[in-house]
Amino acid sequence: MKKYTFTEKQDTRSGFGDGMTELGRTNPKVVTLCADLVGSLKTATFIKENPERFFQTGIAEANMMGISAGLTIGGFIPYPTTFANFGSGRVYDQIRQSIAYSDKNVKIAVSHAGLTLGEDGATHQILEDIAMMRAMPNMTVINPCDYNQTKAATIALASHVGPAYLRFGRPKVPVFTDPNQKFEIGKAWMVNEGTDVSIFATGHLVWEAIQAGETLAEKGISAEIINIHTIKPLDTEAILKSVRKTKCVVTCEEHQANGGLGDAVAQVLSQNFIAPQEYIAVNDSFGESGKPEQLMAKYGLSAENIIEKALKVIGRKN
Repeated sequence: MKKYTFTEKQDTRSGFGDGMTELGRTNPKVVTLCADLVGSLKTATFIKENPERFFQTGIAEANMMGISAGLTIGGFIPYPTTFANFGSGRVYDQIRQSIAYSDKNVKIAVSHAGLTLGEDGATHQILEDIAMMRAMPNMTVINPCDYNQTKAATIALASHVGPAYLRFGRPKVPVFTDPNQKFEIGKAWMVNEGTDVSIFATGHLVWEAIQAGETLAEKGISAEIINIHTIKPLDTEAILKSVRKTKCVVTCEEHQANGGLGDAVAQVLSQNFIAPQEYIAVNDSFGESGKPEQLMAKYGLSAENIIEKALKVIGRKN
């Protein structure tokens, strides 16, 4: 199996900020909006270089979504930015009515998703946003795994036509993907090929899956690890090709078990190829305040949990 290493850790939100900086220099139609969180969304350089293409809406996220929809009518490509909790749950009605229903070319870019924003606690730890957004007609849903992939996804979305939800995080995590990668929306990335179990991971859980795969290899188990960075549209071809080979699945996400990547994969399997599946996800509960690594361990989102579920699902298969 291929070994992945890293020399630095960076937050995925910085990948978004640097992607926006590049877009500011290359695409004059790109604009950004913010609900009083410029520092957290890392858009300061874009704003400094393109002040006429930045709109500060204040703590008025619903208004920000409406303004974004309006900007598309003038041919602009708006990236409204805020925390994931405020950019999904708080403004779901505005996204549905003003953006998705009318198929507006808005790129909703949200940081601090999942549990790993840590000390801010349960009220800010949105764990239902993927479920909400993948249920929305016309909406593309992307959840990249590291700094480089987030930057590439940010840039790629400017060429994509239609509503999109780009989800990223606060903590510094290993940077292990190609800095010059081409991000393909809807195309899963094969991290490591294997024959015994398929591990589909998204976001911060991709690195945990890689670590789990290395330990499983030491136990003589060949894990196929695939990064599902695009949850909608889902790469069903890659999923089915993998599961037809391994005959069992573990899905991994920093999200509720209900409605996220795991359920998206289960839906594909139920209609095409029945196989045992185990979930690495938050089990129908809210989070709490704590260090990101502590929360990941407590809520069962670590490499050790992936190993446990992989062994269990292989046993179910056998």
